[in-house]
Amino acid sequence: TKRLIEAEHISKTLGGRALFQDLSFVLSPGTRLGLIGPNGAGKTTLLRMLAGQLDPDQGSIRRADGVKTLYFDQHRERLDPELTLRRALAPEGDSVMYQGRLIHVASWAARFLFTGEQLNQPVRNLSGGERARVLIARLMLEPADVLMLDEPTNDLDLATLEILEENLLEFPGALVLVTHDRYLLNRVATTVVGLDGKGRIGLFADFAQWEAWMAEGEANAEPERREKAEPAQAQGQGKKKLSYLEAREFAAIEERVAASDAVLAAAREHVEDPAIATDAAALGQALQALDKAQEENDVLYARWAELTEKAG
Repeated sequence: TKRLIEAEHISKTLGGRALFQDLSFVLSPGTRLGLIGPNGAGKTTLLRMLAGQLDPDQGSIRRADGVKTLYFDQHRERLDPELTLRRALAPEGDSVMYQGRLIHVASWAARFLFTGEQLNQPVRNLSGGERARVLIARLMLEPADVLMLDEPTNDLDLATLEILEENLLEFPGALVLVTHDRYLLNRVATTVVGLDGKGRIGLFADFAQWEAWMAEGEANAEPERREKAEPAQAQGQGKKKLSYLEAREFAAIEERVAASDAVLAAAREHVEDPAIATDAAALGQALQALDKAQEENDVLYARWAELTEKAG
């Protein structure tokens, strides 16, 4: 199909603030969509909506029958430190299947800058950059129609960044990439969806167009901000800003919300398990766990809304 995922007029609001509104686009084989915006603008939220983990408040997201999506977050992926590099790359033999071709594990390892001598070394001996290369090597072997990556370039060295770029350019399906890496975005993305953190959205050709749009929006908003600020300053009631610690918390809260949503979903599935439903003691424990997960989720969403409002 030429339409793997189709978003039609989708909107999402959090804490009374619109993250984005009336957004439409189509993901087809060969589409490479970049998502960019300030921290807390809703990039991860939009990515999770495309992955089917969240629903839009308005509009619809249609997926082709049988479409396989793969969601990759480097910081949530884990490698068994006791595995050898050989088994980490090729768990079931001495070859891997890549885009319909059988490739020997030594050749696949060399593609990601590993030597033959490293194949029998345990993963625990690898550096952070080398482990990132293993994750990318494994990712590219996963069968998927749509590949979604959330900030995959964090803490990567230059060699690993180049390898990631080469592999993303070879991926035949649709790609959705959340990144602040200007160079990678310009090299890989064919279309850029830009968010401004205040509900505005735009479609751009590259990072520079988004930057110019952001600067224009700031320039247009400055006179209005001054008009609002002058009376507040006269009354000594200037709006609070995020502290340093709050800013750091705000930068990571979308990921915490995503993790909390996953825990809550797992708790719900556990309660609905027929084996649990027929065991009174197990059901009681499962319901307690669900209540706790729901409470923590509610607190986290409330904190997100609070920080969002404070950030302006």
